[in-house]
Amino acid sequence: MILADRLEGVAVNLVDKALLLGHVLAWRARWDRRDLDYLPAERTSDKFMTGREAASLIPDGATVISSGMAGNSRCSAFYWAIRERYEAEGRPKGLTWISVGGQGGRGRAPGTVEEVGREGLVTRFISGHVETTKSMLALAEKGCLDLHVLPQGEMTELIEGQARGINCVRSRTGLDTFLDPRCGSGSAVFDRNGANLVHADADELVYELPAIDVALFCGAYADPQGNVYLTDVATITESHESVSAARANGGLAMAVVGGMIEEDPSLPRVPAEMLDAVVVNPYNEQTIMAPQSKPWKMFCPGGDGDDRRAIERLRFINRVLRLTPVRGPVEAALGRLGARLFSEVVPRGAHINIGVGFPEEVCREVYDSDLHHDLVFTTETGVYGGMPAPGVYFGAAVNPDRFETSAWMFRFYKEHLDTAVLGFLQIDSHGNVNVSRRGPGIKDYVGPGGFPSIVQSARTVIFIGTWMAGADWEVEDGRLKLQKPGRPKFVGEVDEVTFNGARGLADGKQVYYVTSVGVFRLTHDGLEMIRRMPGVDLERDVMAHAEARLNIPKDIPVVDASVVTGEKFRLTWPDGA
Repeated sequence: MILADRLEGVAVNLVDKALLLGHVLAWRARWDRRDLDYLPAERTSDKFMTGREAASLIPDGATVISSGMAGNSRCSAFYWAIRERYEAEGRPKGLTWISVGGQGGRGRAPGTVEEVGREGLVTRFISGHVETTKSMLALAEKGCLDLHVLPQGEMTELIEGQARGINCVRSRTGLDTFLDPRCGSGSAVFDRNGANLVHADADELVYELPAIDVALFCGAYADPQGNVYLTDVATITESHESVSAARANGGLAMAVVGGMIEEDPSLPRVPAEMLDAVVVNPYNEQTIMAPQSKPWKMFCPGGDGDDRRAIERLRFINRVLRLTPVRGPVEAALGRLGARLFSEVVPRGAHINIGVGFPEEVCREVYDSDLHHDLVFTTETGVYGGMPAPGVYFGAAVNPDRFETSAWMFRFYKEHLDTAVLGFLQIDSHGNVNVSRRGPGIKDYVGPGGFPSIVQSARTVIFIGTWMAGADWEVEDGRLKLQKPGRPKFVGEVDEVTFNGARGLADGKQVYYVTSVGVFRLTHDGLEMIRRMPGVDLERDVMAHAEARLNIPKDIPVVDASVVTGEKFRLTWPDGA
């Protein structure tokens, strides 16, 4: 029985659902609470400040970096305090803001980096992923904010390098994609002065970041001496590197935590001497819906003892919040098809990176099989091991082995990343992939995230997504049947090249594309179909709805009906063990 089938059973029963729904409603009622004037009575160090006092230290024109990703390790108190000071005093103004991972709330959730997306407060925003930062996109669309995107791996390397006086990074990541100024826009989505943070030099791209003046990060606890502990967190991301960079540049490093504990040098921490301010916010969260005062142990090394129940609880929360799409039988079949291919092409002992969306469905199938015991899942936030968390919790993992930093993980990927399972928006005749541009306007921009750095490192890349956008399929007698066509996603040329197929082949990568109609492989002759879903008609369902050139052999193996229905579906390694 697959994990999804347990939703009404052991994993998330009716009592669990009721409790979770109550938890969601309680969180929604208090999600914008903060105490920006709080000071802990236990403090002995003068580094403890209120949120408002810390915000007053940030000078006009500073370059600020905030750590965290999605709902994990948010610096909410800083965002609110900076915004409120600006609204009251008009300062700080003209900030450059850096966030490596996506830290927005899609214009809905408070306490995200979107709080500082106010005209005049931030005038340049640099990030890997910008889709969730609606306030920043709106400012750029209005023409009053410069918007730049960079690959997350190179961003973390640049941040780490600033502590050693290194201000640029040379890399093959992004060659022949939109990041390459010779064939694309480079870093600039919109820049009023035509500036760029990447330039080409022969067979490399040179990336740069402005010097960091202020580093903001979210820890768990502080002791009375001002040491900040990174226990009971969901991610570490860039906390260590950004602090070191700011200090090396003569700037400020500030932490927000959720509470106080006694000093314990044996625990992972950022020492007080590295910090200029420590803010305690009693409402601080470990991650969305998990107050730091009651952290969810499922996200900590060792977990909470029930991985599968934890995973289904997270999926249920995402569905309640409507932050992830509801998956029906057709989407479940797509996830199983991706998992079947995964079992055929990924070696035992592999290190895996899983993207958002349909890659999460593949991961769930693999994790529910015996295969996951022979694999190591990772996330670009630095979380090593465990089951990558879905939706708004992306970046964290259930029952991880340990936490590293983002910079460590991207460095590790260069030598050890075997496989990446990633989504797509468009694919073209050359195997190029677009994940960064959803539409023509700035407001539609997504950004590349960690995608360019990850695909550069991975030996095998599996892209997975629906065959068409907005199409209607149904499952009938173990076969797929197209009810209503949608918009083709396999196009003549993608709107923006985030992955270059020819470059991937030249680098020796194995590249696959898993879709609702079947599986394609990238060859030197283009896209070749190698598996077909039961019920799919090649002329009616495939060729009629593809603008891309496809190589369709005469005899394409049809996958077994268990992939479509889930009945007796089982994953094994190729030797059957």
